[in-house]
Amino acid sequence: MERAGEPTYRVRAFRKAAEVVAGLPDGEVERRVAAGTLTDLPGIGKATAGVISDAVAGREPTYLSRFREPVVGGQALRALLKGDCHSHSDWSDGGSPIREMAEAARDLGHSWLALTDHSPRLTVANGLSADRLLRQLDVVAELNAELAPFRVLTGIEVDILDDGSLDQRPDLLARLDVVVASVHSKLRMAAPEMTRRMVAAVANPHVDVLGHCTGRLVVGKGRPESTFDAEAVFGACAEHGTAVEINSRPERRDPPGRLLRLAVELGCVFSIDSDAHAPGQLDWLSFGCERAEECGVTPDRVINTLEADELLAR
Repeated sequence: MERAGEPTYRVRAFRKAAEVVAGLPDGEVERRVAAGTLTDLPGIGKATAGVISDAVAGREPTYLSRFREPVVGGQALRALLKGDCHSHSDWSDGGSPIREMAEAARDLGHSWLALTDHSPRLTVANGLSADRLLRQLDVVAELNAELAPFRVLTGIEVDILDDGSLDQRPDLLARLDVVVASVHSKLRMAAPEMTRRMVAAVANPHVDVLGHCTGRLVVGKGRPESTFDAEAVFGACAEHGTAVEINSRPERRDPPGRLLRLAVELGCVFSIDSDAHAPGQLDWLSFGCERAEECGVTPDRVINTLEADELLAR
């Protein structure tokens, strides 16, 4: 459901039902299915009871069929990805704890996940102040001790401010494993000013990835692309070794194909990212891999084909 972009309240209903079932004594689920009393349990309604009953009977739940995604291209590239450079937890605007995000990434076969919650200026997304970011670093350190050899990389999705500076203290950015820099405000800024803004950001030595570069949305009412000199911006990315993000979110698909091909021509490296805000969304990487393959991105230019130590050394 998360992968399909279903409303959060529906996802939470199924997660709650899963927690309830997990807490039952051995054999009680089967007894309740046989007696038809699943819905007597708090947090289990008609839809979740139907899914549980199908599972107990060894059938694939019929509810699941509506969320089946067609197989997409890019599967060879997808198999090479070791991690994901852009994800969010409930510390900012994600819906799940860091542990759940990390365990979901591990279960997908990844060996690492970069945690990149928002920076403080993005108040609508509960961006992290310097103090909250410092606390998060401690939490990640404790979690890494438990989950090893899987690794959560420390990070941030830092706002690119109007003048191209970054929305977090430089000393904290220097401590992080992965810094994704993105524009979230004044997306309709005139092209010359937007170009200067983005070039300044990708030239910053703390920035590793340029996030969703056009800011476009392609579903619902949509949102047009920001305008900028793409050759200048991608040229700066290539010069400074800053990866251009291939954002895999279905509503973003950013950058558009023509710009992605231009970035390939200019010699950029890339990060294929889910920008996941929930565990199920981590699997959106397949969409990004399909687009990367279509636009001529080769695996040797994708930074998240690297193991964590190789990525950090780069």
